[in-house]
Amino acid sequence: MAETTSTAIRVGDEHAVQLAEFSDEWAEIHRQQAVLDARKARLLARSAAYADAFADATVPAVFPPAERRALSRRSACAALAMATRTPERTVQRATNDAERLVNEAPAVLASLEAGRISARHAQVITDQLCDVPAAGRTVFLEQVLVVAERTTVAGLRTSARVLRERLHPESITARATRSEADRRVSFEPTADGMAWVHLFTTAPIAQGIMERVEAGAAESRAAGDTRTCAQLQADALAALALTGVTPEDVMSSPVLPHPIEVQDHIKPTVQITVPVLTMAGVSDTPATLDGYGPIDPETAARIAVNAPSFTRILVQPETGAILSVGRNQYRVPADLQRAVRLRDGTCRAPGCGRRARACDLDHSVAWEDGGTTDAGNLACLCRHHHRMKHLPGWNLDHQRGGVLAWTTPDGKHHRTEPDPAPF
Repeated sequence: MAETTSTAIRVGDEHAVQLAEFSDEWAEIHRQQAVLDARKARLLARSAAYADAFADATVPAVFPPAERRALSRRSACAALAMATRTPERTVQRATNDAERLVNEAPAVLASLEAGRISARHAQVITDQLCDVPAAGRTVFLEQVLVVAERTTVAGLRTSARVLRERLHPESITARATRSEADRRVSFEPTADGMAWVHLFTTAPIAQGIMERVEAGAAESRAAGDTRTCAQLQADALAALALTGVTPEDVMSSPVLPHPIEVQDHIKPTVQITVPVLTMAGVSDTPATLDGYGPIDPETAARIAVNAPSFTRILVQPETGAILSVGRNQYRVPADLQRAVRLRDGTCRAPGCGRRARACDLDHSVAWEDGGTTDAGNLACLCRHHHRMKHLPGWNLDHQRGGVLAWTTPDGKHHRTEPDPAPF
């Protein structure tokens, strides 16, 4: 018996040692990551300060001073974004966060550099700090940093909100009124024909919406509907938004519409690209919904039936070449615009995902410089990148096949190609 106990202790000791190695290495990796995150913050803050200092020298004087500074910053962020294939807005937001961290919360930055907190902890602090009046910031930072160094990000977020509320001299009513101006809805595509719709609104409205969809789902569930609670809540919200079905309606006829029925109420202006074999009914190759991506052929057909304005694009299945945009003549400007937008899909600046239909049609070689109005000299650029293209240090070469070769002010070269057919 003694020998068995001894063996168990040895196995337990070895197990503890191995786990200790894992946890120690895991902690060290996190510490190193924190050091790198602090280094990134310092770099971004320096790049912003440099862009501000040289705005007058790098942006034409035709722009007002404030706009020169903004364009200089966006040009610097664009160069960093293209160098790392990062969305430009991500770099812009990271730069704004870095400036707050470096310039307004040096103690938090020092804790990050020492590996005592993570970048997510620092982000929570700076997010709350931006709405703490100057008079209360010193106390806020002193107290919140103590919490940050001993708790999780979720725990810190709760504590920071409570602390911010306690130190804020302005009433929550005044702040709520100001924040209400930021309400919005956003759309986020995901895989397999699905997507998120995010609503940012006041807490009472958000709570009221949830109560209504929960009530509708509960009534339908009680009537014997076999869909899950989550599915019923999603279907209740979709029905409420698209058909006007309410929980009160469900109480009198307690069966929520199925998503397929709700889809029949969509009457959009849609642009769907359909492979020619799919149109002929001999292939199940996906169609492409503009602004989203691949969708199944049945859904595409069902939506198209209800669309008052519908552009069907047929593509050659082997090469993806456009065969038709619904018209046989391409010589008028409207047809040329449509062809270029279909070819590009999005803004053609590296990393920009703004839809082509919301972009300018830019002459790569300016009209006044002898540029022609044809597909070989036209490209979709969002207004921001259209303007930025003309800043010193930026260059755009429109090559054969719709390829755009970009040169950024730091001398780097980037290449974008037309939107590939998804088939």
